[in-house]
Amino acid sequence: MDLATIIGIVVSVGLVAASIVTGGSPIMFVNVPSALVVVGGTIGATLMRNPLAAVLGTAKVTTKAFTTKVPPPDDLIKQIMELAQTARRNDILSLESAEISYEFLAKGIRMCVDGMELDQIRMILETEMGSTAARHKRGKEILDGMGGAAPAFGMIGTLIGLVQMLAAMDDPSSIGPAMAVALLTTLYGALIANVVCLPLADKLKVRSEEELLSMTLCLEGCLGIARGINPRAIDQQLKSFLAPAQREDKQEEAS
Repeated sequence: MDLATIIGIVVSVGLVAASIVTGGSPIMFVNVPSALVVVGGTIGATLMRNPLAAVLGTAKVTTKAFTTKVPPPDDLIKQIMELAQTARRNDILSLESAEISYEFLAKGIRMCVDGMELDQIRMILETEMGSTAARHKRGKEILDGMGGAAPAFGMIGTLIGLVQMLAAMDDPSSIGPAMAVALLTTLYGALIANVVCLPLADKLKVRSEEELLSMTLCLEGCLGIARGINPRAIDQQLKSFLAPAQREDKQEEAS
């Protein structure tokens, strides 16, 4: 579970809710017509822009903003080093019974054990990396689209409310409800965009970059093991993908 995402949602929603509660009755911020305009319009526009399967699949991709099964890069490098040392002490066939939790790394090791050509291993793993990046990109684009559509429908609701208010100026009792629709639709659109859709889209981009980094480490590690490269050389190559601060931390831990 990603604590940053959870804390961010709790803080943003909590502060907005606190300002509403302390400012008066929360019931005044509940308006069904406003919610129908913003939520219904955003969902409808999203379905018009994208295939239904892609929209439904976004829910699954979005869960990566809250949790991920990808191991940290330093743990992954450590595991690859153990596999490289085992293969060097014995032979690459000894990795057939190795327990590997990360499926992408396990897939690469299986292909190495099966004796597949290096170019073929690279092609297969890079194809899977490209497919993963494409799925994440599509999910981010859909969330960005929803983040743009929600404020737009909030503005549409505002215009609807203003028209209703101006058309009923001779009836003072109808001015209040019409003004509520005008203002609350803008509020709902801003909240949906800036509290939910856009932050999740940015976090999904970060998660995609983290997963692609891990997959790149696995790809280069598997190819190094298949070539019989010295484990120390593999270690140095994989560390080059990390930030300098991470490399220094790993070196201090090793010493």
